[in-house]
Amino acid sequence: MTVGSSSTSDIGPPPNGPIPLLTPYRMGDLDLSHRIVLAPLARNRSYNNVPQPHAALYYSQRATKGGLLITEATGVSDTAQGYPDTPGIWTKEQVEAWKPIVDAVHQKGAIFFLQLLHVGRVSTYGFQPNGQAPISSTDKGVTTGLDGVDWSPPRRLRKDEIPGIVNDFRLAARNAIEAGFDGVEIHGANGYLIEQFLKDQVNDRTDEYGGSLENRSRFALEVVEAVTQEIGSRRVGIRLSPYTTFMDSIDSDPDGLGLYMANALNKFNILYLHMIEPRVNGAMVLQGPEDEIPHKLLPMRKAFHNTFIAAGGYNRSKANRAIAENYTDLIAFGRLFLANPDLPKRYELDAPLNKYNRSTFYISDPVVGYTDYPFLEQA
Repeated sequence: MTVGSSSTSDIGPPPNGPIPLLTPYRMGDLDLSHRIVLAPLARNRSYNNVPQPHAALYYSQRATKGGLLITEATGVSDTAQGYPDTPGIWTKEQVEAWKPIVDAVHQKGAIFFLQLLHVGRVSTYGFQPNGQAPISSTDKGVTTGLDGVDWSPPRRLRKDEIPGIVNDFRLAARNAIEAGFDGVEIHGANGYLIEQFLKDQVNDRTDEYGGSLENRSRFALEVVEAVTQEIGSRRVGIRLSPYTTFMDSIDSDPDGLGLYMANALNKFNILYLHMIEPRVNGAMVLQGPEDEIPHKLLPMRKAFHNTFIAAGGYNRSKANRAIAENYTDLIAFGRLFLANPDLPKRYELDAPLNKYNRSTFYISDPVVGYTDYPFLEQA
């Protein structure tokens, strides 16, 4: 596959030409009708870690023919949990519960990927089986009180335990395909287990999973290898966030980490690489003035051979320019898509957007802040 299907331009989209975000794109064997992706968004409405019927409405509301949706982060095992009412994919009950949700999305003609998560140390004894310690690359805990939670001290995984965790991802990927998903996204971002191995301010191991960049990347690449062997490389993507500082997860050389991973992933010929733009002072920013696209991810975009997805702080104008100038192939939208189930239609018409209500992002209500955002014709 070529790096992207847009031609490079120095001037951005023509005023009366096609809207770049709404141009078709071929991602591996999948034909996308536009470049707008639903980003993975925690919604905390899967009671007892089982997806619920209301999720079928939520996701199908945001589904369009040829659109790509990525689910909220979904636990790969009973040790993968760190938040209330997040879904899983490790039990038969969970697989069966996902099936009607997937069907509802497919009925709209959309493409649906499941995001696979292990939180690692971002957990407490209360979320762990038998009240045990969360597992991680390290026995250093997340700062007490961060995000208002007293995170429980983790237990450093022994080297002989790591293959079992890799296998959890493999089995979860198999379960996702059984549930009907078109593919999976491995969650290697936002301070969770894979990133706890990747980043040098967390990973303090002295074995072959710690120290050098190559060693710190070993666990992530073993997960990618296992998942691609199980379900095929053309059904696998990964999300990375070298620049973020979520949950004390920081790297001293994020440029080097991102570029190393982009190159290393080419060996597995996975479908896509999904990367989060840098954060500055806790707020998402895109460098430069309003009409200028960002640049930090460009070396990784150029290094990675298949589809590239960028996420973080995009609006309609910046996203259109980023596509037009071949900075990325696709753009994932989170909060704006959460609040605007018909975001592609609104961007096509350049219509006003609903404002999102942050206070309802993570409540357990099956409707409020979830499926009650109005469509354009209702607004």
